[in-house]
Amino acid sequence: MKNWIKCIAVTATIATIAVVAPSTAQAAPYCGITWGSLDKGAGTLSADPLADVRAGRHGCYDRLVLDFDGSPAGYTVRYVSAVPAQGSGHAVALRGGAFLQIALQAPAYDPNTGTPTYTPANPKELVNVHDWRTFRQASFGGSYEGYTTIGLGVRARLPFRVFTLGGPGNGSRLVIDVAHHW
Repeated sequence: MKNWIKCIAVTATIATIAVVAPSTAQAAPYCGITWGSLDKGAGTLSADPLADVRAGRHGCYDRLVLDFDGSPAGYTVRYVSAVPAQGSGHAVALRGGAFLQIALQAPAYDPNTGTPTYTPANPKELVNVHDWRTFRQASFGGSYEGYTTIGLGVRARLPFRVFTLGGPGNGSRLVIDVAHHW
């Protein structure tokens, strides 16, 4: 009987230690996403202009795609308290709990003629993102002296990634993905 009581006491002690001991295992990242929310930038000034802005929904993130007529432009994408418009510096009005400033080192016009290469039907609503999980609004912040700004309102300060792709044809694309969750 004495050994049986010792066995119960040892088992109870081990169970208590297992419950109290901190776990070293961490939960897997959402959809394997490890992007983070710090500033991202690359590239240099380009004369190849912005041609289009479009968006798509994916299982783990929302995507904004900027099409260029030529090589990819330099860019900086970062969270800001307000996205400044090109030329004036006035805040671009955006819906959302957080705002991404997409600062392109490329014009939205032909640098030789000044003719616009990107003229959105509604500069305040570049793409329809109504009822999307992360995106709330994409707005044109203007193009001035070879630089272009786009504001992206998102639900919250969430992880994002930025990368470039070649094509179609001689063009290129800048892709901004913003995760649905951390």
